[in-house]
Amino acid sequence: MTSDPKKAWDIAESVKTCFLLTGKKQVPMSAMPRREEGAIYFLTDAGSEKVADIEADPGVQLSFTNHSGNEYLFIDGDATVSDDRSKIKDLFSPFAKAWWDSPDDPNIRLITVVPNTAEFWDGPNSVIAAAKMLFAAASGGRPDMGENRETNM
Repeated sequence: MTSDPKKAWDIAESVKTCFLLTGKKQVPMSAMPRREEGAIYFLTDAGSEKVADIEADPGVQLSFTNHSGNEYLFIDGDATVSDDRSKIKDLFSPFAKAWWDSPDDPNIRLITVVPNTAEFWDGPNSVIAAAKMLFAAASGGRPDMGENRETNM
């Protein structure tokens, strides 16, 4: 395991949407990574099942997928739920307006995930990957399908 999380943060910042996995279920969420703060933020409703799951067990996983770039990222971290109005206002976006009228809505909660470890796969696009597999099959070798690494965050 390395301690160079740059690529993991790069993928999280470029993808923006991920699956948040709590103890009981997984749901797609709009992720707001803040590398400089060492955290990934989400807005959710106070009554959501995710809030209860996190309060019962703060261990969560995040799964990011960039199909066009053939990049995959899995993060293991610890989550907290808060009512930090200042941070909620900072993160509130036009997308959030689809769910709540304003950042002052008392039902909005902030999920903060502090990543512990990450594993990522960064491979060639599908055309190049197919060509590498064909060449490897014809030559009897193994294709170089990109980088796979685990890192501390």
